[in-house]
Amino acid sequence: MSTLAHNCYLALPSFEITAGPHLSSSHSQQARFPHRNIIKLKAAFAMSHNPEYYGCAAILEKVTIPNKHGEKLVGLLDDTGTKGVVVLCHGFRSSKDHGAMVSIAAALVSEGISAFRFDFAGNGESEGSFQYGNYRREAEDLRAVVEHFTASGREIKAIIGHSKGGNIVLLYASKYHNIFTVVNVSGRYRLERGIQERLGEGFLERIKKDGFIDVKNKAGEVDYRVTEEALNDRLNTDMHEACLQIDDKCRVLTVHGSADEVIATEDAIEFSKIIQNHKLQIIEGADHRYSAHKSELAAAIVPFIKEGLH
Repeated sequence: MSTLAHNCYLALPSFEITAGPHLSSSHSQQARFPHRNIIKLKAAFAMSHNPEYYGCAAILEKVTIPNKHGEKLVGLLDDTGTKGVVVLCHGFRSSKDHGAMVSIAAALVSEGISAFRFDFAGNGESEGSFQYGNYRREAEDLRAVVEHFTASGREIKAIIGHSKGGNIVLLYASKYHNIFTVVNVSGRYRLERGIQERLGEGFLERIKKDGFIDVKNKAGEVDYRVTEEALNDRLNTDMHEACLQIDDKCRVLTVHGSADEVIATEDAIEFSKIIQNHKLQIIEGADHRYSAHKSELAAAIVPFIKEGLH
C-alpha cells in the first residue's frame, strides 16, 4: 500500500524508539502534528509484535476526550493522515481493545482509512462508573467524540458498533442526522431479551423488592450492580421507534453471525425490515465475538465503508 508509506510508524506510549532513516528527525513529525506527543516505532518491530497491523501506514495516538459529564473518554486513533475518520464503538462491558474492534480498525488502516476506537464512560480506561443500561448516555459519549474530531478539522465518515455498540450507533443516527454511513455489528433489536440470562429468573420482582441486583462472576464475587433505574433505562429504550427516525439518506449495514450465541439472527432480520436504507449480511458460522471469523467481518464492513467515502 502506497498511502503515506513514508509514515509507516506506530506511536505507542510505552516505547521510546527513534525515527527511521527516511524521516529526517523527530522535529519533522512534531511540526506536522504539534499537538501530539508522538513516539515512533519502527514498522518492522510493530508488525512483528502486532500482526493485525501488517502493511499499515499509520500513527497510533492515544486521545482523551471529555464527555458532557466531565468524564474523560480514552481512545486510540490509528491516523493514516486522512481528514476522514471512522469511529468504532465497543459492546457491553467491553473496551476499545476487544478483538473485533482491533481487527476492524486494522482492516480500515490497511485501506488508508483513519480509525478511532474508544472506551465508553465506566469502561476500559475511561473515567466514570460502569452502569447497566446507559444507552442514550453512551450515544451522547459518541456525540462528544464526533464533536471533538469535527472541531479539530476532521470529518467522521462512518460509525461502527459491535453488540451494544451497534445499538449505540443506531441511536446516534436516529437523533443526530450528520453521519451517513452506519454499521451495526450484532446489535440487539428487542432490548427486553437477554436480560434473564444475566440477572436470573424473577429479576423484575427481585429488583423491585431490593432496588438492585448484584451480578456475580464464577468465583461468586460481585461483578457489577444493576439498579432498578438502570434496568428501566434498557427496557425503555425502543430500538424499533429509534430506527424509524434514521434518515433515509443514511446507509446502514447490519452484520450478524449465523451462530451468534448471545443475540439471535432474528434481531438482524428485524433491523432489515424497519431501517429504510439498509443492507443485511449474515456471516455463516460466526459467533457473537467473531472468534474465528474476524477476517470475514472485516471483509463485510470495509467495502461498505469505502463506498461511503466517494
